[in-house]
Amino acid sequence: MAFTGRPIRIAGASGSASDRRHAIAEFARHHPTDPVDVIIADFMSEFNMATAAGRRVDQADAAAGASPAYDLSFLEALEPALGDLAKYGIKLAVNAGVTDTKGLYEVVMKMVEAKGLDLKVAWVSGDEVLPAIQQSLADGKSEFRNIYTGEKLAGWSFEPIYAQCYLGGLGIAAALAEGADIVLCGRVSDASPVIGAAYWYHGWQRHELDKLANAFVAGHLIECSNYVCGGNFTGFKELEHGGDGWANIGYPIAEISAEGDVVITKQAHATGGTVTVDTCTSQLLYEIQGPWYYNSDVTAVLDGIHFEQRGINRVAVHGVRSGPPPPTTKVGITARGGFQAEAWWFLTGLDTEAKARMLEVQIRRLLAPFSDRFTSLKFDLLGSSLSDAPDQNRATVPFRIVVQAKRAEDLAPTRFLKPITDNIMQGYPGATFHLDLRQGFPRAIFEYYVTLLPQSAVQHRVHLPWKPTAKTQVLDIAPPPATKTYSAQQPSQSVTTTDKPVNIKNDFGPTVRGPLGWIVHARSGDKGSDANCGFWVRHRDEYLWLRSLLSVNTARQLLGGSHPGMEIDRFELPGLQAVHFLFKNHLDRGVGVTTTVDFLGKNVAEYLRSRHVDLPVRFLNRGKL
Repeated sequence: MAFTGRPIRIAGASGSASDRRHAIAEFARHHPTDPVDVIIADFMSEFNMATAAGRRVDQADAAAGASPAYDLSFLEALEPALGDLAKYGIKLAVNAGVTDTKGLYEVVMKMVEAKGLDLKVAWVSGDEVLPAIQQSLADGKSEFRNIYTGEKLAGWSFEPIYAQCYLGGLGIAAALAEGADIVLCGRVSDASPVIGAAYWYHGWQRHELDKLANAFVAGHLIECSNYVCGGNFTGFKELEHGGDGWANIGYPIAEISAEGDVVITKQAHATGGTVTVDTCTSQLLYEIQGPWYYNSDVTAVLDGIHFEQRGINRVAVHGVRSGPPPPTTKVGITARGGFQAEAWWFLTGLDTEAKARMLEVQIRRLLAPFSDRFTSLKFDLLGSSLSDAPDQNRATVPFRIVVQAKRAEDLAPTRFLKPITDNIMQGYPGATFHLDLRQGFPRAIFEYYVTLLPQSAVQHRVHLPWKPTAKTQVLDIAPPPATKTYSAQQPSQSVTTTDKPVNIKNDFGPTVRGPLGWIVHARSGDKGSDANCGFWVRHRDEYLWLRSLLSVNTARQLLGGSHPGMEIDRFELPGLQAVHFLFKNHLDRGVGVTTTVDFLGKNVAEYLRSRHVDLPVRFLNRGKL
């Protein structure tokens, strides 16, 4: 049944399992003065999907001491909020089930009953799809190619232990329509709770794709909580003063009308941060992989998107177009990838690169008797010593040694940690290793293989345990009735298209050499083994310069020599004054096993903004970022 008279207000109260815990309770407590209809919270990532898969399999194998495979931090956030959720009738939809949604349901029901509250709790299943993958593979229906590498699943050198697909939002909508107060999910897509909430509230239909696409974009904007309010934002320095400044960045609210119009705002009570065209642009560019943005319910077409500042902390979304959803949904397949260990040294003052070379030569010799069993061994000097540093700490840089192997015993202390620390007496001047040696002991790592599964093979179900009969306690959610198969290659252009050739050094006046980030914002993130990065400028006349400068070749040069043969996609978003790149396989095999310190790809943008290019002086005169 559709509500009338006003947009739905959906609060984004968590962006990961590592988010602060107070936002659900805070939104609920402030309902009388800042009402919201639904609170959504995201607790999943590709990293905790893979690690939770390991815990789930350990549970099934009755391994001693196996931890819960749902998200424990959600329970910390939920407990103080339950009373106000019930008092004010606020709905809650979360993906905190991770790989054990039924187990989370059982724990949440005990919490609700212990407080004597009348809250109906539903849970969604269907995301666990390893049997469907195995059956389809055996029947020869699909090769299940990796969408990042192109390899076939049958040729993967790891044994799958778990597979989880991304569900859409209509299961959540159905649960809310049946009276659920709390909807617990596993791997629904990050934006699906917002799609489901808006679909339920406004009584939308599946064919209303423009409305669904706008809700999808709204969900993407608020699913990372503080990011759209100034967290992880390259304009962070301007947020330092006023209100709570940096100390307490607030949480967002999406207002979605019955027609699908979207406004992004934030908590009305005193918090830091802000919602602006730039903070929205920052979050929009995060994690997208091209102009076609897929969800199980709809495809959002982003090349015409733009934002409008409607007032303080109010930004309207315009220009989103829609297409049918793809017939497939993304699947993450987890396998045990072996083990990893690390050791850290500190190098100070002069000649840090020579000291690092000396240490590497010595350590490689000491590890040689064992290294034939390593699957990876890498040495990285992280940074450079500040010249004429004002104190010793600022003249010190870390040196990281990371190793991987198939078996834990191949990384036993006698085969990795002890040889490394035993090197100290023959070491470089000032040789010092980190005394916290816990990372030097092997920890399990998980491989993550991403492929596609037909939505028709997914048994998407909603469980309504308060219903009177077994027949009414489970609802089946049908796959979308109309889909479209899209090209595996997103639209890409290696250079910009202009009416006349542009000379970067001459057409924009005098230039000086300096960091790209003095003028340009950027935002990056990870998707499987890929990293994306979007760049944008603040002023319209700067955009021709940006898109002329940032070709695929320039991006490759700015990245440096570590990935000379990398495939790079590029597309432009004129309404955002942005250029977006997708760096394919930049993160090796993904967040769970990559050996880079930037395992989430979030610092790709910060590195590229630090690279020097020719900057027009007239743009710099407006003030540096």
